Amino acid sequence: MTSLVVLDLLGVFVFALSGATLAVQQRLDAFGVMFLAGVAALGGGVLRDLLLDAPVAALQDGRYLLVPPVAAALVFFFSPLVERLGPAVRLFDAAGLGLFVVTGTTKALEAGLGVVSAVVVGCLTGIGGGLARDLLVGVVPVVLRREFYAVPAVLGALVLAAVDTRAPAVVVGAALLVFGLRMVGVWRDWHAPVAPQRRSDHPPG
Repeated sequence: MTSLVVLDLLGVFVFALSGATLAVQQRLDAFGVMFLAGVAALGGGVLRDLLLDAPVAALQDGRYLLVPPVAAALVFFFSPLVERLGPAVRLFDAAGLGLFVVTGTTKALEAGLGVVSAVVVGCLTGIGGGLARDLLVGVVPVVLRREFYAVPAVLGALVLAAVDTRAPAVVVGAALLVFGLRMVGVWRDWHAPVAPQRRSDHPPG
């Protein structure tokens, strides 16, 4: 098993944890927890493979389909603990973001894409599962909020694409960069700018 597959499966696992944790917090039933875990875990990778016109890894390797139910079961049966871990979704999401950004960028580079295209594919791979996860439960996706989310993904993908090497240390370093920047952003409450709102001419009431 190559290091890229290991990182990909690890990304599947942590994104599945994020999906299952959110499902528990939204009081979904067992099927809902399993389903949301699967969508969060596999959505980004499926999008990546479709964009690259490559065989969908989740359908080619049975391990991809086995990992999300395991993660969902862990969260479901230990849900009282999960409910006390409010930041858990963000933590798992940040880990999945970093792992999927590097696997998406690396696969794009291996497919012969240029730096810009590889960065785009890497970022879409990172945000795809979380985007679908949030939309399914009626939550505004993290990437569309003011939170510091897209910038870490872009920077990590850009570093990896610019260096253009598949050395394990570089790939893992890029994933840690995305994860670290995302978590520092949460800790420091960094936000992307938003457009100023027009003040109402008439006070309410």
